[in-house]
Amino acid sequence: MKPGKRALGVAFSDGEAVSTCAGAVVRADRAVDGLAFERCTVGGDDATDAVIALVDRIDRPDVSVLLLAGVAPAWFNVLDLPRIHTETGLPTLSISFEASPGLAPAIRAQFDGESRAWRLDAYESLPPRRSLSVNDEQLFVRGVGVDTPAAAGVDTEADELPPLAPNCEAAQLVRGFTPEGGRPEPLRVARVAARAGSELGDRLDP
Repeated sequence: MKPGKRALGVAFSDGEAVSTCAGAVVRADRAVDGLAFERCTVGGDDATDAVIALVDRIDRPDVSVLLLAGVAPAWFNVLDLPRIHTETGLPTLSISFEASPGLAPAIRAQFDGESRAWRLDAYESLPPRRSLSVNDEQLFVRGVGVDTPAAAGVDTEADELPPLAPNCEAAQLVRGFTPEGGRPEPLRVARVAARAGSELGDRLDP
């Protein structure tokens, strides 16, 4: 991957009522090239709007791919990946870092009525999750606007996710922006920025 290729990483802070959404433009050579911030409601339905607004705010036509930390930030404020891809025009990859049986059981346990229904609809509309080994760490990837094919000829147990094809575009993008460890650099920087932005907001808010 060319060292000047850029990704926009987006991560969310923890919070009691409000989550800070931070976007970090990072080149493949690890140079940070831009930051922007938005907010969304913890337990709300506005995280997708926050991501779209953040991409618009940062206004970087040189960004090649959008990397998102997970699909349900800010306590199940589920991201609509197809809508994000459609409205930003960016290949969109959601990356999580822990194996799980999926979020549907937790959504059913934590919500009811319309709050449950739209979350389940959004979650169940997501593209399939694939596992990917990066620097001896295991990541889990979903993609819209970029192919995420399963590896051919790999047997998996019934409760295991199929691995991502090792040479597909999605795998190359994730590995290209993860020079070390198991977290792509744009997401690592965005997570640090989200935490710092949240702490500043807590001090400034009356």
